Amino acid sequence: MKNILKYGSLLIIAAAVLWGIDGVLRRSLYSISPIVIVFYEHLIGAAIILPVFLKDKNRSGLTKKEWLAIIFVAFLSGVLGTLWFTTALLKVNFIPFSVVFLIQKLQPLFAIGSAAILLREKVDRRYIGWAVLSLAAAYFVTFKNGIVNFETGEGTIIAALFALGAAFAWGSSTAFSRYALLAHSNTQITALRFFITVPIALIFVFAMGQAPGLGSLTGSQFFRLFIIALTTGMVALWIYYKGLKNTHVKISAILELAFPLTAVLIDIFLYKTILAPTQYIAAVVLLFAIYKVSVLNNENNVRQEV
Repeated sequence: MKNILKYGSLLIIAAAVLWGIDGVLRRSLYSISPIVIVFYEHLIGAAIILPVFLKDKNRSGLTKKEWLAIIFVAFLSGVLGTLWFTTALLKVNFIPFSVVFLIQKLQPLFAIGSAAILLREKVDRRYIGWAVLSLAAAYFVTFKNGIVNFETGEGTIIAALFALGAAFAWGSSTAFSRYALLAHSNTQITALRFFITVPIALIFVFAMGQAPGLGSLTGSQFFRLFIIALTTGMVALWIYYKGLKNTHVKISAILELAFPLTAVLIDIFLYKTILAPTQYIAAVVLLFAIYKVSVLNNENNVRQEV
């Protein structure tokens, strides 16, 4: 367990678990435009991390390529990924088990592919075996009896395209984030991502005609966004980046599957959802596969230290 924490696996799993409970915190924000939520979430997160960023003794200058990587992440993952996924869900009327959630499962493939190109990460047979098992288990955890609902109306194809864009945005951003993290602290990179996302999100707010929504938040909604920033938002990303700094993207992509697993467990215990036997079996298999992938990460890092 000490090695799992040392090399970042447990931190990534912890962040993924926090993202899994994110939906519970956001349920009361359904009446707010997604882009307004993105703006305020990053504004609040930026304000919270600013004093920590200023006290960070590990801050250092970034190269032009590192700046471009962070801007890419802020634009694609911070803004577009969220908007594309939300738009995809709107096109299918937020129907669960739809093609949107199926295509989102491609996110690890985009992460692994981007890491192979940008970071020259290689995969071996052991990793491929556990990765395939993890992805298959995640599929059966998400879809009851493995059945995907393709009957979601005329917007299904457009929804699929938006979901594909979101999977690419979030998946590829992992490789670019680690590229920037390799020579810098997780505090610095987390802060810069939030600082850059705020003005980008604000531009989108005005471009999408959602400026009136900036002043329509109630006190309880603003408080909920503050709680999100302290848990599933900025803090979760800070934890995730701390783990990602010592974890290959190909490993992180699998460990992040703790996210859908957590969401399913929440449905069981909080919303009393009855799962199919296949989902329980898949959950156990996914947990074991995630553990084995984390062990591979530890072995890789130990060999690098020797």
